[in-house]
Amino acid sequence: MTELASQREVEVSPLADRRIPEHVAIIMDGNRRFAQKESMTIEQGHIEGAKNLLKITEAAVSFGVKVLTVYAFSTENWLRSDPEIQSLFHIFEMYLQEMCPMMLKNGIRLSTIGDLSPFPTSLKTLLYNVKEATKMGDTLELVLAINYGGRDDITSAVKSIVKDVAAGKLLEEDISEEVVGSYLYTSAWKDPDLLIRTSGEQRVSNFLLWQISYTEMYIAKEFWPDFTVKDFKDAIVEYGERQKRLGV
Repeated sequence: MTELASQREVEVSPLADRRIPEHVAIIMDGNRRFAQKESMTIEQGHIEGAKNLLKITEAAVSFGVKVLTVYAFSTENWLRSDPEIQSLFHIFEMYLQEMCPMMLKNGIRLSTIGDLSPFPTSLKTLLYNVKEATKMGDTLELVLAINYGGRDDITSAVKSIVKDVAAGKLLEEDISEEVVGSYLYTSAWKDPDLLIRTSGEQRVSNFLLWQISYTEMYIAKEFWPDFTVKDFKDAIVEYGERQKRLGV
């Protein structure tokens, strides 16, 4: 076995006797700065980021993670230039098609959170088709946060709650944290156990604001395309060594 193959085996081997986060969320930050560092175009930087998502998703399966939620396109990303936005749409479509066979092979189910309505019909159709193709996957659920923002998530939930109270479907005195949570995009999953942010930035950037109240955070200095399977493993190992006190 070559040294490189041996290193890869160590990197992706199961984490025996470790406390594994059931739900990991990732802010995949740094594609554009990676591109600048490597003298690439911004589009090439995003492509390298998409390639890395494939590797990290496969590693999540190996490590025993059950839900992986990644920040793919925020509500603020519409402020970027139109050419970059159109390039992102193209990359989404290209890599969704490439990921589908891998997801089927590994038992990965695709889901999304966020408002998909502004996206091109071709992208929405492809997302629907991949969701349908992978809906029986029971090893890992990959949740793409697309046109997602934490404030928008909470605002939409509040509007729906107000509407249901006005319609008599919900009593005001019955509104609790659990009820509010049931109106969020993420109601189908437990809150993240671990939030990873790459590129060294120490902020949550409007991602899962309600859901990460007691989530453990791990800041990686690497840009997202540079974030390796070993870096992912290091984050999970550190998570396993922490003690969650929930304010106690």
